[in-house]
Amino acid sequence: MLSFKAFLIDQKDGRTVSRLTDFSEDRLDPGEVTLKVAYSSVNYKDALAATGAGKIIRRFPCIGGIDMAGTVVASTDGRFKEGDEVIATSYDIGVAHHGGYAGYGRVPADWVVPLPAGLSLFESMALGTAGYTAALGIVRMEENGLKPANGRVIVSGATGGVGSIAVDILSRLGYEVVALTGKESQADYLKGLGASEVMLRTSLDLAKIKPLDKALWAGAVDNLGGEVLAWIASTMQQNGVIASIGLAASMSLNTTVAPFILRGASLLGIDSGYTAMPLRRKVWQRLASDMKPRHLAGATRTVPLSQLAPVFQDFIEGRAHGRVVVDCAA
Repeated sequence: MLSFKAFLIDQKDGRTVSRLTDFSEDRLDPGEVTLKVAYSSVNYKDALAATGAGKIIRRFPCIGGIDMAGTVVASTDGRFKEGDEVIATSYDIGVAHHGGYAGYGRVPADWVVPLPAGLSLFESMALGTAGYTAALGIVRMEENGLKPANGRVIVSGATGGVGSIAVDILSRLGYEVVALTGKESQADYLKGLGASEVMLRTSLDLAKIKPLDKALWAGAVDNLGGEVLAWIASTMQQNGVIASIGLAASMSLNTTVAPFILRGASLLGIDSGYTAMPLRRKVWQRLASDMKPRHLAGATRTVPLSQLAPVFQDFIEGRAHGRVVVDCAA
């Protein structure tokens, strides 16, 4: 029986415990496609799951990692054959179905995306759910009228995985991007990704948010929620578009209807977990072509599976920036 290493998340006496352990193929969850996992990635959601800081895991024990990319070694579905390079992200992966932090994975065929031409397996996980979510948000904003000629786009939580990639993609597409961050030390990093301006959160007076403030933004990618999202809404231009992606600051939103009924602003909820497959494939195709970030390599670091555990606390405590790829063969 095939045996491999896996990062398993479990509960003991009501506490979340995570560890690298030996695992066998017969213990993998059901699915039509089995792949040898080359790479996974670390998202904020993964850190919440592995540390127990968030109630993410819906079934214990569960191999962590909401992303995986690798080569098909067995398939009972005609859409995939041995040797195909594929991506699987989101759905129940790493939450209620064994995830990508392992040497092998098995998933339903309906969760699998063929690796598009123009992306390597490594690049697909340098993007991962964070990159896919950023791109999905931008695609949805474009579908709702956003274009570079409309004006500036602000990205909050800009040093995070989603934020970094959003800045990079928007810059490549010709947008003037303003990066909003609480990390003054990362200003050069953000400008290197393509931000034309870096705005510090400390410059905002979030205690006095007006129903309508000075109109500043044609578009916004928000990773924070809470007061920052309320401020962004109040400063949208006429027919501006907001992609609500994250809740790193708060899941609450205390605002008014004024931006939406007086300026025609749109607030788009971005759910990357259960995107319909036609749109999912479209977004991945664009990530391999016109939306492929230009600075992905410089915003990414790699850790071996054997040294994964210490990484999560950096995300929980706000020290992480950019993307982390997990080498599942190391």
